[in-house]
Amino acid sequence: MSHTPFGYRIENGKAIIDSEAAEKVKKLFQYYLSGDSLVNAAKKAGIKSYHSGIGRMLRNTCYLGNEYYPVIIDNETFAAAEEERTRRAEKLGRIRKPKEKAEIVFPTEFYINEVVQQFDDPFQQAEYVYSLIEMEVQKDGS
Repeated sequence: MSHTPFGYRIENGKAIIDSEAAEKVKKLFQYYLSGDSLVNAAKKAGIKSYHSGIGRMLRNTCYLGNEYYPVIIDNETFAAAEEERTRRAEKLGRIRKPKEKAEIVFPTEFYINEVVQQFDDPFQQAEYVYSLIEMEVQKDGS
């Protein structure tokens, strides 16, 4: 298991809520949803971290609770924060959409024009013959 998320501590092999830190996590979500930036919301909540660390906290599903971690943030608040984060990212142009791959069309038929020249050098003859090859590709790529 990775390190313990902010807001929890481990006692006797079990994760329990650190009440002081958990309150800071709840405030972080509240301040972020009220319109503060990640860094400002963290400062107001009393959390010292960088922008990326705060962003990871807002996306950490451990706060919703699972078989190991108890619940700190309810589903509605977590979903609202994720929706707000996505909205802000789209507004700033930070959502990367995968590029559509260009369709690759493979040649299916080849034909060669009549060989009219003969060369003594086999490499030169091969180069000449290859230059005569033309290809046709069906439009549907099949």
